[in-house]
This record gives sequence, C-alpha cells and structure tokens, in this order.
Amino acid sequence: MSPSETPVVVARDLRQVYKISRGFLHAADQLQAVSGVSFTLHAGKTLAVVGESGCGKSTLARMVSLIETPTAGELRLNGVDVVKASTTERHALRRAVQLVFQNPYGSLNPRKKIGAILEAPLEINTELTAAQRAEQARAMLALVGLRPEHYDRYPHMFSGGQRQRVAIARALMLRPAVIVADEPVSALDVSIQAQVLNLLADLQQELGLAYLFISHDLGVVRYIAHDLLVMYLGHAVEQGEKKTIFAQPLHPYTQALLASTPGIIGSGTAHKRIVLTGELPSPLNPPSGCVFSTRCPNVVARCHTERPVLRELAGRQVACHEAEQFIQPAAEQH
Repeated sequence: MSPSETPVVVARDLRQVYKISRGFLHAADQLQAVSGVSFTLHAGKTLAVVGESGCGKSTLARMVSLIETPTAGELRLNGVDVVKASTTERHALRRAVQLVFQNPYGSLNPRKKIGAILEAPLEINTELTAAQRAEQARAMLALVGLRPEHYDRYPHMFSGGQRQRVAIARALMLRPAVIVADEPVSALDVSIQAQVLNLLADLQQELGLAYLFISHDLGVVRYIAHDLLVMYLGHAVEQGEKKTIFAQPLHPYTQALLASTPGIIGSGTAHKRIVLTGELPSPLNPPSGCVFSTRCPNVVARCHTERPVLRELAGRQVACHEAEQFIQPAAEQH
C-alpha cells in the first residue's frame, strides 16, 4: 500500500505544560514538558522520536494518543482538530490511534485468556457478535505470527516476544490508522527485538500503518524509522529524514547520541567520542538561551542568551546557532 498524500497526523507548535504545586502559600511552578513541537506523519511512514529520559518524547506520545490534551498548539488526526473535536469525533479518533506499550509483561491482564484480551476492544467499540469477535481475534493472531491454539492460553504461558506480539495484535483489532509505540522493544532480548521490528515493518507495509515510534535506542531507530525527531528538554533540536541526519548530524546533541551508539556509521563528527558533561537540567528551570548550552561541547557566548529556532539547513531542520560548522563536503563524508 502506497503512503497517502493526506497526512494522518499533523502537529503544529504542540505544547504541554504541567502545573507543579509547591504548597498552599506558593504559586505553582510550570513544567514545560513539550515546547512547540511540529511534525507531519503520513500513512505507511514511521516517525521516530528520540532523546534521553525526560526529554518529552513520552508526553508527546500521550498527546498524539489522546491520553492528554495539549496545553497549546494544533493537533489533527485524519484531518480533525483534536482540541476542538466533539465527543463523538473524539471517540472515533481514539479508535484511529492505538498504543503499544514498553512492558509486555505489565500490559496484558494475567487473569484473561489471549482471546478475551483481543476481543475486548471489539466488545467495547463495535456491535459484532461473539462469534464475529472470536473470528477476528483468531485472524489477528495469525497476522502477528501466533498459532490458533494461543487463543485459549493465558499471558504467563508466553515469552516476552510472544506477549509483545499479542499487544500488537490487540492494538490492531480496531484497524487504527496510527500506532503509537512507546519503547516497544526495549524490554526484549536483542534477538527478539529484531523479530518484533520485522513484524512491525511487515504490518506497516501490509496495512499502510503510520507509526509514531518512541525510543532512546538509535540502533533500533536506524532500522525502523523513515524520519527522525530529536528532542532535548521538551524542544525539537533536529528533525528530518533519518538517512540525512544519520549521515551527517548537525546538532551537537544528535552527534553525541549517534557517537554513543555502537555500530552507527555517520559523518566524521559522529565517529568521535563525544562525552556530555553534567546532568540533564530540570525542566522546571531550563537554561536561558539554548536549552543544550549547559552540556554542549561547542557552546559560544550567544548560546547562553539567545534560544535558537528550528531552521532549514542541509536537508533538515536544526536548532543550533553553530550548525554550519558541522557541514562537510560530500567527498569528506564517510
């Protein structure tokens, strides 16, 4: 199935702010979890969102999956404005976006058989008969590579990889347009990770699914993604086609992520060992100027006072005042 020209997800200047209480006599602090992120996701494509813990990628996933409403900005699913949608429209949109969670051991009810787990979304959201629900559940088991006899088994009887296949099958029961996968293979052994990633790729090709893929593992991202969104402290610092960014990362944070991942071959910059000093700043008190300025090995005075905005440069968008210095002639790229 070829990707649709109409985007499945459109986010514009998406923001999520949490109010953190400091007690009865104090004004609440504001935590900027996501600060003005924009992207477009088409059917049949995968956008990977990467960054350290606390960068805002899981908050972004919760907004796209309609678990949380954005504080500001615009979010459209299948052309419908999520914030302005009616109750009926939001119900339909929730069917169009489904989640696959990180932990295959905690996301399945241990007291229910696999068949009942798969049929639950159909029982809640459709008028299908019990026989029709069972038929669809069995068909979905086959689609994700599980056997018919697994229908009557309990989750504890499965391996981690098999459980994640069940979780993927459950997410597909309502035939969604978008799957939000939040670290879906990080809890699995490396050999099993490859099997699950292959399954996701096959399902995407067969069903035309759009994936918002949350990960901290660039090795996994290199395999599954078409486009890349690198986040740091709630901000998008670099985004564009995966192959462009992997070949020549222009933001120092992206360079550090690539350099710390074994087996990633990028530009000459990515080959160097880049050690980030200091800890991730608190989102309650982000640095003035560039949010990465307190840890950047290439920081200059301007970085401490002026926050860089995303701008088009060398085939991607990057938020760095000094990004031009990292552009290499094609002959020098490895």
